[in-house]
Formats: sequence, structure tokens, C-alpha cells
Amino acid sequence: MRVALFITCFNDTLFPGAGRATVALLARLGCEVEFRPEQTCCGQLHGNSGYDAGPLLERFERVFAGAEAVVSPSASCVGFVRERLGDGPPVYELSEFVVDVLGAVDVGASFPHRVTLHPTCHSVRALHVGDRPQRLLRAVRGIDLVELGDADECCGFGGTFAVKNADVSMAMLGDKLRHVLDTRAEVCTAVDTSCLMHIGGALTRQRAGVRVMHIAEILAARE
Repeated sequence: MRVALFITCFNDTLFPGAGRATVALLARLGCEVEFRPEQTCCGQLHGNSGYDAGPLLERFERVFAGAEAVVSPSASCVGFVRERLGDGPPVYELSEFVVDVLGAVDVGASFPHRVTLHPTCHSVRALHVGDRPQRLLRAVRGIDLVELGDADECCGFGGTFAVKNADVSMAMLGDKLRHVLDTRAEVCTAVDTSCLMHIGGALTRQRAGVRVMHIAEILAARE
């Protein structure tokens, strides 16, 4: 199957490892991955801030026209595009594409570490990915997957929300960190690097000894 990678500007700029892992995983599962260099921001930041994202959405539709499937390691961007481009190209978040389209759960990964999953707001509320990320992680060889307390609670990032409402955001983040640390996990994972940036920054400042990794990096791992 030929797949067009929608890497998102956030991943391209700050988390290129998530993109590389996504390509490696899809290739392992038999997909031919293409990257269309004309792609830009989908407009989520603009739309969430009250600005007109129409021109960027129209560009997205033009750039990915004719794609058999567009796959992205970002539930928030996929949710934004899918909600506003009902007749656009088929766009999938990585975990739902692997499970629903490719029909895979065991992707041949090996990751012998204690891991907890933060279900991001867009994946849960906008895309309704359900337990697809958990199913993929449970099939990873050697993993010790630990349930996160109050997992469905927001981490407090929310894009510009964290800037406009910093005090509330930090209070929400504090709750999330306590739950992460209670799991005694080595790694906190998610399907959105934006949330992981927020959580990971606080973990680093506290020298908590917990690292963050996009789910694609775990699913592509063979340790």
C-alpha cells in the first residue's frame, strides 16, 4: 500500500525521531511511504487561536490530492484536518491506520522497559481511537505496560491554552506528573508529541528519571 506521510510542522521541527520511526514502522509493515515536500502546517494552530485556517486547509487538500492514504504521527493535526475536510483525502492517525487499515497488532517490536501511556485529548475525544494504542503496545515483546491513573484527564497543554492560561495549565500538568510518577514507569508515551513535550519538559526539570517517547518510536524499536 502506498502511504503519504503527513509529518506535521511540530514533529518536523522539534521531534524528527517520531517521523523517522513512523516511516520505519510503516515500511516494516509493507507500505511504500512517500513524502510530499510541498506540505506545510495544516492550520491547527491558527484555527485553535480563532484565525482563518481555510487557506492552509485548502493547501493541504491540494498537496495530498490523490493519495491512497495519508498517515500522521499526530492525532491533534489529524483530528483538525478530518473535522474540516470531510471530502478531502483519507487521513489517519498512525495507530488507527496500523490497526484498522493494515489489520496489524503485533508489529514485530521489542522494547523491554516499563511504559505508561498518556491518552491525548484529541485522540480520545476527536478521533475516538479507543484502545488501539494500548493493543499495539501490549503486543510489544518485553514491555511492561502500566496503566496511568486518571488517564483521560488533559495534561494541560492544549496548544496556545498553555500560554494563555499558564497557571491552570501548570496545575493540570502537576496532576498528570503525579500519576506518571506513581506508575514508576521508565517511559511515558503518547500518540501526540505536543503533549509529550509538555509532560517531558516538566519531568526533565524535576529530574524525575522518566523519558518521553512517541508511540511510533516504541513500535519501531527492536531492542
